Amino acid sequence: MARSTLLLPALLAFALPVCSQSLAEKFGANRAGWEESLAKGVSAPVRKATETILALDGPAVNPSDYNAMHAMVAMMSLAARSCVLEGAWEDAVTHLTKASQAAADNVAAAEGTFGKIRRQHQDSLAAWQSEVNKLETRLKQMDEQGGLTSDQIKTRTQIRVQLEEYRNAIASSERSLRDIDGLTEQIRKEQEVYAASLAQWQGFLAKEKAEIARKGSAAAYVAEKLEQVKGDDAKPLPERLAYARRLLHLDPANHDCQRLVNGLSGKDEEASAPAPEPKKKRTRKSRK
Repeated sequence: MARSTLLLPALLAFALPVCSQSLAEKFGANRAGWEESLAKGVSAPVRKATETILALDGPAVNPSDYNAMHAMVAMMSLAARSCVLEGAWEDAVTHLTKASQAAADNVAAAEGTFGKIRRQHQDSLAAWQSEVNKLETRLKQMDEQGGLTSDQIKTRTQIRVQLEEYRNAIASSERSLRDIDGLTEQIRKEQEVYAASLAQWQGFLAKEKAEIARKGSAAAYVAEKLEQVKGDDAKPLPERLAYARRLLHLDPANHDCQRLVNGLSGKDEEASAPAPEPKKKRTRKSRK
């Protein structure tokens, strides 16, 4: 199975935070626990929690709040990863489709907002730099003049104070521009990553479908792939477990696959049910 950025790195009972918390706050409060569970191959509680929060709080996320959008996209990614680990790859693609679209929307909204702020900073920088140039020229002239009166000395001090204020404002605005450019680059990169991950998983499903068609049935495909998963014990547990669960998802009647999933999950083999005892025949008493 090709590795994906989705399948990255406890069995915890996830109680949802109180309703007053926003989606971003819930994500921040639970992310570490979710990551820990996925790293151990535990997916069900992560999927239930993330999908519940997305359904309840996702519609309330403000599209113009890039931080809230970033948190929602990250939660969609966790939901997708939990689906991958469960073998429900079609559901993972559904979450990734939403994540990719939300990330693209976040880029568009942020670029619009940041674009306005950036232009304001650039306009201010141009105006401040013009004032700095004028003050520096005036200060140079006064320094070259020599023999300044007390009023002129006072004026020169005021000019130096103004220069310092303008230079501090320029430095602050330049830092803001760097921050804006950094954030814009970050959310653009995020959008690219999710778009690539979506394309990757769509490719996985298309390849799987074609291989099943060549084998003639899902059962035949699973029987062949199962031996590969059994023998490939060098791969991380979450990846082997995700693939084993995927095969079981495709062929739920495959008992050998179920045993592998149980073994990777740390579950004991289910004890075989004892055969029912034969019913005793009732003997009829002879009438006297």
